[in-house]
Formats: sequence, structure tokens, C-alpha cells
Amino acid sequence: MSIAEFIKTEVFEPRLKKHQVIVVYDPERRYHDLCLDMASDKRIVVNASESSITSRAQAIATLSQMGAERNPIQQLLVYVPASAPLEDEERQQDPFALYAACGAVFPAGDGDGFQSLCLKAKPDHTTQIRAVFAQDANPSFAVIDAIGGGLSWPNLRALLKVESAREILLALLVPTAIQQEALKSNDAWIAEAKELLKASIGLPLKTRGKTWSAIAEELWRFVLFSEFVFDLPEELPANLQDVLHALVAAQPLIEDLCERLRSDRNTQNIYIERAEAIETELGLRDACGHMQDLGARDTFPFEERTFLLRSIEALLRDDTDKVREILQRHAQSVWIGKGESQAQWDLLRAALALLESCQDKERALLEYTQSMDALLDFYTSQLREVDRLQREFEQAVSDYEWQDVQGVMKSVQQQMRKQYGKLAEKVQMLFTRHLQHSGWPLSGRLANADVFDKLVAPKLQHSGHKVAYLMVDALRYELGMALEKQLTEDGKVTLQAALAQLPSITPVGMASLLPEAGAGLRLVKKDSGFVPYIHDQEVSTVKQRMDWIRKRYGQRFQEGRLEDFVRKGFDIESHTELLVLRAVEIDSQFENHPDTAPTEIINALKRIRVAIHKLQDAGFHEVVIATDHGFFMNTHAGAGDTCPKPAGSWLNIHERCLLGDGNVDANHYRISAEKAGIRGDFAYLSGPLSLASYKSGLLYYHGGASLQELIVPVISLQLEAPDQPAMQQAKVVLNYKNGAKRITTRLPVIEISVETQDMFSIGSDFEILLEAHDKKGNVVGEAKPGGVVNPATGTITLKPGDKTQITLKMQMEFEGTFKVKALNPSTLTAYCQLDLATDYTV
Repeated sequence: MSIAEFIKTEVFEPRLKKHQVIVVYDPERRYHDLCLDMASDKRIVVNASESSITSRAQAIATLSQMGAERNPIQQLLVYVPASAPLEDEERQQDPFALYAACGAVFPAGDGDGFQSLCLKAKPDHTTQIRAVFAQDANPSFAVIDAIGGGLSWPNLRALLKVESAREILLALLVPTAIQQEALKSNDAWIAEAKELLKASIGLPLKTRGKTWSAIAEELWRFVLFSEFVFDLPEELPANLQDVLHALVAAQPLIEDLCERLRSDRNTQNIYIERAEAIETELGLRDACGHMQDLGARDTFPFEERTFLLRSIEALLRDDTDKVREILQRHAQSVWIGKGESQAQWDLLRAALALLESCQDKERALLEYTQSMDALLDFYTSQLREVDRLQREFEQAVSDYEWQDVQGVMKSVQQQMRKQYGKLAEKVQMLFTRHLQHSGWPLSGRLANADVFDKLVAPKLQHSGHKVAYLMVDALRYELGMALEKQLTEDGKVTLQAALAQLPSITPVGMASLLPEAGAGLRLVKKDSGFVPYIHDQEVSTVKQRMDWIRKRYGQRFQEGRLEDFVRKGFDIESHTELLVLRAVEIDSQFENHPDTAPTEIINALKRIRVAIHKLQDAGFHEVVIATDHGFFMNTHAGAGDTCPKPAGSWLNIHERCLLGDGNVDANHYRISAEKAGIRGDFAYLSGPLSLASYKSGLLYYHGGASLQELIVPVISLQLEAPDQPAMQQAKVVLNYKNGAKRITTRLPVIEISVETQDMFSIGSDFEILLEAHDKKGNVVGEAKPGGVVNPATGTITLKPGDKTQITLKMQMEFEGTFKVKALNPSTLTAYCQLDLATDYTV
């Protein structure tokens, strides 16, 4: 193969296939003819050599047409006879930087240097190539093609059905079944193999065995250890200095072989097994585990753990740039393919996101302290992102904590919770200070007690107009934002921030969502507590609340549990125009199992989406989703972070709020019930100024006054949009370890891809829900949130042609056969499934 053909087929074409767009910067004009010759019916080559203005216009026109329906052009190559811009200022001035950002750029590092490409193309002639470049830094293609002369290694080429020395080496490392049989058929190739290994990578075979397995074992150890040595910035420990490794001349070939073995899913598992065995054989963990810098590649599994520890150390000293650098470097590491490793890195990634968000929002907070209005605007536009990231971090902690037997991540947990708590407390003190001055709810803003009368009742004025009212317990504001994004494909969706009713507990909050609550809701003393009334009707129980609505809408009204509607379904009567669906799972899970509750949030949002799809099929026109209150995740609190209750005739509400009368100390706010928006038999509302509660150990609470408890979402959805595009010319494919049928870990990594022959057959992203089901259809495993898995919905979004690896989190108690299903998240219909069984060793 000529050097031009090698660059075309091994460099340019693979990148075009992956990225569709590539910009080739070539100040020496070495690749001019090669690039121009690559034009075809499906590939446009824009030549910027003659006119920058004309070429820019052609490039823009091509790029804008590529995604058009029935357009045959699928790839764009832009040839620029100039050096690639390196700094941001240079990129801003470069008219072709846009296309590099859209796709790929060449050269993209030292590996794309002409000498490096020549060494990869002719790995068995590295000495001659280096000699040529020593005399001429810019040799012609013809000079490179002349190196080597005729073909060598005839037996190996014939047996393995490959041509280049690089392909021979790859076949000796991971032969196909046919190649293995050919190598077993005779031993004439062994002498050639010894010569090839010595000439190409400098390996003098020591084994006297005349079998492929004996040679492959030595070759694997030599190749992997050589890459490790080349990448190691420090000197090898004394006990490893006598281990054979390749000369520097063979470095491009060694790195290329290792990268191919790691990146090809057909060889990844073999690579992992070999690397783990070689690490143990050479004692690398003990010999090199103390080193501070192991380079950029993680050839062996102990390196991945070392990089993880380095990133933890950087995070703890607030060196976010270092953490981000390590995360980016190892995002595609072969060791991330192990579910246990992926969970560690997901937790670290979530920690970094939370840390940076806390730091950013703390700086921005100074601009929004002057009033309650300003603080609320800041929360709904920016600060709620910190709550989202805190929830996702706690979810990542929950996913990993059970396997962190050595406490590797404990310091990260403590540091991030402390960071979040610091910001949350600062915001809380501002909020309670403004609360005492401005009262609650603020005039001019939507109050929860007015949601039904303002957003639901007007829609029911027209007969035949069907409205669903979803009353979801504990759907805090940032969750509403996540849900809104997921509902955009189901119809026209709008989200408003509403102000929850005080005290922020379920009986009061749910009562505030009823008709006439804005004018008639009051709290009446009863026994040792209170009950909510609307006018003269008690509305403290579900039945009482539903009866209140039924009195106003009669046979037009129907109600039920949202979970029952989704799982079992129930008949919606023909005259029903107001359907109320109730969901309490989020609050219930947090109240009873706060350590695992973040996972239940995903399931709750899944059910809402499925319910909306069923409502659309049932002919409903609109959906309004409201909630009674938010919540605060109190994981940052220490054992002594409590607040003593002040003296007086106070009724303690959920350990966060007081109703009644009495004096308060400097740690409490106190405002009149009227000022707090509370009508009834109580004079004052009081509570801690901080986020402390009256009881220690509360990981989750509501009931009091904070932004997290009192700012809630109201989502209105007009059911007009069509369903998710059908997979007409594409299909979802699931794979586990190249066809393996048994999982040996409770965190198996499933490969999921969307295959299509026409890359423009689907114009939008495609959303998939990945679950494991037992024989009875029960969910026994779910995609672990984080990375490409949406932490709020548990779904994966892919484009046609995309392929990714997803960690499936199996239930600890489940063992047996199961099916992994790729589902439509709105209808729960299966696109494809994979039959597997557990085979746990412990």
C-alpha cells in the first residue's frame, strides 16, 4: 500500500465516516492532490488554495445541505494550505475553524505528523524511514513508497491473509479462528515471525515453544509493557529495568497496536484479560503504585485507579482544571467499560460539576441579595442548577457507596457536601431575612393556592375539553425543569414557578391545589394538631380532597392513582373531562428510604411520561402537573447540626416549622400567620433561620421555609405533538461482551447502538430507556444514571449511527435469567431485547 493510499484509507476516510466533516491544514501542500482526489458523489472537497471567499461559500452551502432530506452529500472535506490555528484568538480569525468545530481536524496531534504516519504505514522499516527524515524533513511520497522494495514474510502473509507488517503483528496478537487454524497447520512461519518481531519492534523471542500461544504470550507482554514504558514520565523502578521493551523507533507502531486492541470491541475483552494477567505477572501495582505521574495512557488496570486517586487529590485541593484534564483524558478508557470503574468516575464527574456550580453561583449571588424578588429570580434561573447537581451527586453516591468498601470516595463525599452546605446556608440566611420583611407568598407571583382556579378551571369552561390534573407529591422545582425538557416532544409545554403554601407539608400543600383554595383555605386547630379546611369543608385526607372536587364537577370528574393508571390502567368514562391522577412515590420513598430515594425520582418521572402518552391516546387535550411542596436533601448536616425549639405554645410541624405563639431567639424567624399567607387559628409562624431542623439525622425534609421547599413547578402541556419518530430505517442493537450470555458482575456494561443505512433517515435524536426484566416482567435492573444516562429520567439519547456503553445496575437480591430491553420511554414498547443470565462468583 502506498503512503498516499494509507493516509487516505487509514486516516482521512475513518475520520470522515465518524465526524462527516474534516478540515485538513497543510502548509507544505503535501496532501493537496490526495485531498482533491477524494471527491465523490457523496463527498464534497472544498479547495481553499485559490479563493478563500469562494471556498467559504461552497463550504457553508455544503454544510447546510448535508442534513437535508434526500440530499446525497454525506461528507465534507475542506483543504486549507495553511497551518492549523492553535490559540482561541487564531481560531476566531480562521474562516474555517467553524468546520473543524463541527467535525474533525487534521493534523490532530503528534500522531498525525508525516513521519509518524510513515512509521505506522511501514512499521517494519522504521530504521530506514528515520534515516530518510534525518536527511530531509519533508520527503516526497515517492521516496517513502520506495522504502522496503519487495514483499517480505511470505509464509505469514499467505497464512494470515494480510499484507503489512502491522496487520501481521495484530493477527499474531488476536488471530481470528481461521488464522489460528492456519498457524497450527505448519510451523514454517515461526522463523519469519522471529525475524519480523526483531526487525519491526525489536523483540528477540526467548521462548523455545513452536506454538502460537507461546509466542503470543511473550508478544503481548512485550507490546503492552513497551507502551507503558514509552508513556511513563519517570524512570522505571529498579526491579523492572531488566524487563524487555521496544526501542523508541518502534513507539508509533506499539502505540497504534495497543490503541487498536483497546478500541475495537472485538478485541477489548481479550486486551483486558491479557493486561490484567501481565500486570499481576510483573507486579506492576506494587512496583509503580507509588508514582505520582504515570503519563497519559492507562495501559494496565492499576493505572486507571492511580489516575482516579490523583483526580480525587486534585478535587480536594480545588484544582478543578487538573480534575477536568484527567476526566477528559480517561473518558474513553477501556477500563471504564467495567461497571465498577464507571461508577467511580461517574461519582467524580458529578462531584466536579457540583463543585464548579457551587463556586460559580456563590460568586453570582452577590448580585441578587437586595430583595426577595431578586433572590427568587436567581433561584429559578440559575441557583436551582446547584440543587439538580446536588441530587445527581447524591444519586451517584448511592450507586457507588455499596461497593466502596475501602472508603476511597468518602473524602469526596464529605468535601462536596460541605461545599454545597456552605452555599445553601448562605442562601438560606438571605431567604429567611427577606421572608421576615416581605412575607409569603409574594404579590405578583403565582401562588400554589391559585393554580387550580387560574390554570385548570378556565380550561373546563368549554364542554368536551378533556383536562388531566396530575397532583405529584414532592416534585421540587429543578425536577420540574428536568421533566419539562422530557415532555417537549409530547406537546406544547410551559413551566411556571409557583410559591407553595406554608407550612410546606403534604396535607396543606395538596389542599392548596384544590378549587377555591386561594380564597378559602384555612388551618383549624384540632386535638393536638390542626386540619386544613376550605371554607367549611375539611380537606385533610385524599377522600375529602377528591370529594371537594367532585362536588364542583360531578360526573365530569374522575380520579385515581397515577401508578395504577400506568401499570394496570383503568377505564376512563366517556363523560370524564377532568381526570385527577395522584402520585406520592417521591415523598414516600424519601420519608422511608432517603439513602436510595434519588433512584425513585427516575421511576416517578418515567411514570409521568408514560401516563401522558396514555392520556394522549385517551383523547385528552391538556395536562396540568402541580405539586404540594419541594424538599431539601440534608446530607451535609453533621450529628450536632440541630436547632433547639424556643419556648412557647408552639405546634412542631415536621421538625422544621412552628405554628402558635411564643418568644423566639436569635436563631429563629417569627412572622404573623397572616403575613405568611396562613388563615386560621394560629397567630404566628416560626422556624430556624438556617437549614437546621429540630431533630438530628434527618437526611430529607420539608415543612419549613426555604427555596427548595417553597419554589415549586407548575407544568402545562397541550397534547398536540406526534410521538417520537418511528425507527423506520434504523434499529436499536444491544450487545454484551461480543455475544456472552452470562453476567459475572452486578454492574454489567451493555453496548447499545442505533444502526441505520441512511444517516439522515431520522431528523431528531432518539431516546431509549434501558431496563432488565425477569420472567414475570418485573424490573430487576436499570441503566445507572450519569454520563450519557439522563439522571432525572434514566433515558439515553442517541443519534442514528451512535454507539455507547451503558452500565446496568442489577438489583442486589436478583439472580437468574432475565431480558435486557431497549424501550420507548413514552409507551414502554420494546425496540429490541437481549437474553442473559446471572453467573455471580460471590
